[in-house]
Amino acid sequence: MRVDDVVEKVDKNGVKFIRLQFVDILGNPKNIVIPEKKLEGAFEDGVLFDGSSIAGYATIEESDYIAIPDPASFVILPSVIALPPVAKLNCNIFNHEGKRYIGDPKYVLERIVKKANTHILVAGPECEFFLFKKDQENPTLIPNDSAGYFDLSHIDLAENVRADISLALQQLGIEVHSSHHEVGNGQHEIDIHHSDALTIADWVITLKYVVKVVASRHNLYASFMPKPIYGAAGNGMHIHLSLENKKGDNIFYDPDSEDGVSKLGKNFIAGIIKYIKEMTAILNPTVNSYKRLVPGYEAPTYISWADRNRSALVRIPAERKKGTRCELRSPDSSGNPYLQFAVILAAGLQGIKEKLQPPEKIEEDLYSLDLQKRQKLGIGNLPDNLHHALALMEESKLIRDTLGEHIFHHFLYIKKMEWEEYKQQVTKWETDHYLPLL
Repeated sequence: MRVDDVVEKVDKNGVKFIRLQFVDILGNPKNIVIPEKKLEGAFEDGVLFDGSSIAGYATIEESDYIAIPDPASFVILPSVIALPPVAKLNCNIFNHEGKRYIGDPKYVLERIVKKANTHILVAGPECEFFLFKKDQENPTLIPNDSAGYFDLSHIDLAENVRADISLALQQLGIEVHSSHHEVGNGQHEIDIHHSDALTIADWVITLKYVVKVVASRHNLYASFMPKPIYGAAGNGMHIHLSLENKKGDNIFYDPDSEDGVSKLGKNFIAGIIKYIKEMTAILNPTVNSYKRLVPGYEAPTYISWADRNRSALVRIPAERKKGTRCELRSPDSSGNPYLQFAVILAAGLQGIKEKLQPPEKIEEDLYSLDLQKRQKLGIGNLPDNLHHALALMEESKLIRDTLGEHIFHHFLYIKKMEWEEYKQQVTKWETDHYLPLL
């Protein structure tokens, strides 16, 4: 879509306001709202904003940045999201010299996509979330229902909520593959149809926003927190991954291979396995993320790959030909999808460059193996907390080169502060456990 097309659609549909959207380093959406009469000027000159208050952007000494909308991203928001007619445009961020801003997370993914050249990363995420009841306007931890995996509407009390979410997403041009009730009480999943990494990163940001707004319309609170309830299933964002060439052929597929997966596909998977520890802080960036990555809930804790085994970090679904892909099971939705897809692609490309070979597949239940058996099989562990993950990321040349110095250091700074604050907290578990004894 060109600028003229956008201006025409705004006029034809009576759009009064346009949200110019971008994200901070943590993936939180930000927006500047302009009236429709300012739109053409925004396309031509951009909109100046203060970046010093945006997480990971800049200091107060270098705070002037310019948001320039991308006409191809234009959508009119459905009425369930915003009234009166309001449109949205995603923005690219520039500095005062007119150059792309190195602190823009979207730019990180654009750079690695360009570097990939003829290898186009195709991704399809499974986004899990809880719907909780509200106490007036305040969220509780009470699930909206007691249904379970794939239950029907007489038990699943959020079928209409998911339907409204799916309809809103489709109106925004986001193709929903499927939706269903998940394992936990009040837990749900929406799967987005696969597309290129930049498109999917845009869609994940929009999906999280739409889910929260629609849930609120139903007097519920939606949470993508990785582990909001002790003893219950957590929220992950499993990502299905493959590579295509410029013709649209799936280059993960090889009909002559014993398992149907090409050598290049296995190089890519081997890259993910080799560099997974270094990129875990990006894929699982909160203190709470590591409460999900524990044995017993189908969340991976050990580094291996398999075909059917859902305790593995990387799984190869049964579909072949166009559908040949791997499923990375560790990420969660608390991260910034632009950075998440950037480090995944970088690791996979490095695996191709180094012609890495993955280890032997492990089809056994990894949670049932003792430490001695895992060591014998050469199965490593994911980082078990944010501090550990940050330490591994800090030593990684791959992650530093992928993110760039600015985002690399700002991300580490913000997350180290988060860890230090967390360490000083006194939890209810501690008072319940120690107060009667000490």
